[in-house]
Amino acid sequence: MIDDLYAIEKYAYRESLVHRLDARIKLLVALAAIVAIVALPYSTKVYELGAVLFALFIALWATSRLPPTAYLRRLVLILPFGIFLIGFQVFVKNPYYDIFHTIATLPFGIEVYAESVQFASILLVKFVVSVSFIILLSSTTKMQEMIEAAGRLGLPREFTLTLGMMVRYIFVFADMFGRIRTAMETRCFDPLDRTLPYRYRLHQVGYTVGTIFIRSYEQGERTYTSMLCRGYGANAGLYIGKKPLRAGEVVFFAATLAFIVLSTVLIYLHP
Repeated sequence: MIDDLYAIEKYAYRESLVHRLDARIKLLVALAAIVAIVALPYSTKVYELGAVLFALFIALWATSRLPPTAYLRRLVLILPFGIFLIGFQVFVKNPYYDIFHTIATLPFGIEVYAESVQFASILLVKFVVSVSFIILLSSTTKMQEMIEAAGRLGLPREFTLTLGMMVRYIFVFADMFGRIRTAMETRCFDPLDRTLPYRYRLHQVGYTVGTIFIRSYEQGERTYTSMLCRGYGANAGLYIGKKPLRAGEVVFFAATLAFIVLSTVLIYLHP
């Protein structure tokens, strides 16, 4: 996973219409889609809105000229975190239904309800659509541009400064971890090698983790000292210059936002 950190933005440096859009536009579009799918009440109408928003996502992804495998790979990495909570819902009587029908009985008296399965599927649609737009945003927008866009949209300077430093020094941490791992490999140590005693492996891994924390602390002290030498203080902040939106970007944002809002309203009002 540390190795993948260096390639986390490799797709954001490509060229396409979506990549060239202002980061504020992409951030607001993703936020609007997530708010729309989450705000729609739990009912079968979520399937319709989910299909519409996912079609919008597919159109934007195709325009970005990114491979489908990039989306599927990132979705598979995130999906387990939601699948566990979503799958657990089939055994629970949630408050959105008054009557429950048992469709399966498992050992230990555990029952699966038809209404709970429907609720879980609705939750899955909301989760997939929301995550898809986040993946689109992160795959077509550089980290620094995203932070600057958030600052231009009104995010407090304390947050932009903290996020900017995190984005910058997370790669320093990754490089530090890489050097430690190289040192372990040159000494022929593999924490997964079962020929070594378990307690010895556990001791060495704990020693490595402690070393990383100590080096991170020392790096933080050096970084903070250098910041003070460059005038860092209570009023310091990340410099974010003004960047006017182009007419085409404004038109695209207005059209996309109108499409999301109208789709949500029409599906909600449709009997």
